Amino acid sequence: MYAIVSEPQRLADAAKSEWELSFDTIGDPHQEIAEQCKERGWLELFINEKTSFITNTDDRLSHPKGYFQPGVLGIDSNKRILYRWRSVPTRANIGGAVERPTASYVYQKVADSLKQSDNIQDAQLDGKPELDSEGRPFLVFVALLLANGWFIRPVPFLLTNSKLSPLQRIKRAARRVPIFLAIWIAAFLILPTNWVTTAAIAYGIWVSVIVVTVFRGLQHTSESENT
Repeated sequence: MYAIVSEPQRLADAAKSEWELSFDTIGDPHQEIAEQCKERGWLELFINEKTSFITNTDDRLSHPKGYFQPGVLGIDSNKRILYRWRSVPTRANIGGAVERPTASYVYQKVADSLKQSDNIQDAQLDGKPELDSEGRPFLVFVALLLANGWFIRPVPFLLTNSKLSPLQRIKRAARRVPIFLAIWIAAFLILPTNWVTTAAIAYGIWVSVIVVTVFRGLQHTSESENT
């Protein structure tokens, strides 16, 4: 079993250590392995070449050809495809950031294929796997990004920019949202209304720019592109 990522090997090693993985992680920033899988007809992954939002947050990240979206590929010793799935990035799944097949589901699919020893047909691309999560509404996603950046700028939940795990930071960001709203309510109750209203309008304009920027930056694949 191997995990192949579109990051340099040093970050692949860091992920293996951080997540305490028992299998090898391989960095493929130039997408040579991904390209081989495509050329052999095994699995073609979607590629996102718009990486500025991530690389501007942490300059240690490097995506010379963009980053490939998640996929799962299982093959046997005879190169028969036992299972394959790829993430179709949409705004509903936050540009491919969430919605993965569960490990138990993939394991069972591979096990079922191995039992069919007389079947030489490759497994078809799985379009409806059992998922480990659901996409979040876009505005909720933007609110969490802003909360992670203390409501000044959107900051993605990267493994490299904090000692906390992405899930821990998402929970921390979610706790900041009601506090931020309470501060605004208190400001309207205590300070002169015209001051707070002017500040709220200015901040609303700033947030609108952020929303549009994030919306355009998320990779979205239409049904026609996917077929």
